[in-house]
Amino acid sequence: MKKLTHLIAAALLSIAATTTAFGQQNSNNASGAIKQIRAGVLDVGYAEAGPADGQAVILLHGWPYDIHSYTAVTAQLAAKGYHVIVPYLRGYGSTRFLSAQTARNGQQSAFAADIIALMDALKIDKAIVGGFDWGARTADIIAALWPERTKALVSVSGYLIGSQQANKAPLTPKAELAWWYQFYFATERGRAGYQANTRAFNKLIWQTASPDWHFSDSTFAASAASFDNPDHVAIVIDNYRWRLGLVPGEKQYDALEQQLAKSPAITVPAVTLEGDANGAPHPDPAAYAAKFKGKYVHHTLTGGVGHNLPAEAPEAFTAAIIEAGRLAQ
Repeated sequence: MKKLTHLIAAALLSIAATTTAFGQQNSNNASGAIKQIRAGVLDVGYAEAGPADGQAVILLHGWPYDIHSYTAVTAQLAAKGYHVIVPYLRGYGSTRFLSAQTARNGQQSAFAADIIALMDALKIDKAIVGGFDWGARTADIIAALWPERTKALVSVSGYLIGSQQANKAPLTPKAELAWWYQFYFATERGRAGYQANTRAFNKLIWQTASPDWHFSDSTFAASAASFDNPDHVAIVIDNYRWRLGLVPGEKQYDALEQQLAKSPAITVPAVTLEGDANGAPHPDPAAYAAKFKGKYVHHTLTGGVGHNLPAEAPEAFTAAIIEAGRLAQ
């Protein structure tokens, strides 16, 4: 009992430390909490923790979430000596496009190219990359197309790389129902509705994607501030319309998309995770296991863990990062 009490106390102190670090999100970085760096087509906002000479770990959030999904994970990894980078994806938080003329593109390869550009800007040659939702897809793409930059991978819901061609195939009615918002976003009514009700919409997604996670209003508010990004709605709408082939994407990413359309295998050491109460659309672990050709481990977490797995089960996500790193040794 005494040991458990000490573990809980340590975890709370760790979470409190990183909550303070992520608490300020102003783009001018007055607090020193969020840093900015020009990388590719973006001025990227990111949180950083841990020793600069530690093993680099890049953690990628999804929609409709932000860097606060990794508050506890970041503290835990930094305490163990990892150098942790948690960027706002394009369309979130203090990340901004450098040019008003750049397309507000949400296609899958653009996010991966953004992270490679960020690694270049930060002079990170190789990193353990982890993510969930859009972040997992982005991490998968980096591992598949840039294995030389990826020491190891942690992906919630496993292999999420897709293509416009693959997305033409209809799903079962039950599966299509789970993607209701994708079809809503395909309409002008959906774009206008998301623009008018962004926070209420995203809170509903949080609730349905993690039905057993009873998050507080303050927890949601911390992430919801990132949805005020001026490009957020455009990026979200473009992401889902691109998946359905309703918008073309940019030619500069065509070569990457052609590679991804072949469903490339992932050869780097990898750990995949799934929660037993994930209410968002996700594949069965058995369906994607064969896509991981290197050292590979899968864990399904029990106890009502939903879609925002790093926030709901931070100890398990932290352990997966460490495990993936060990697989790469």
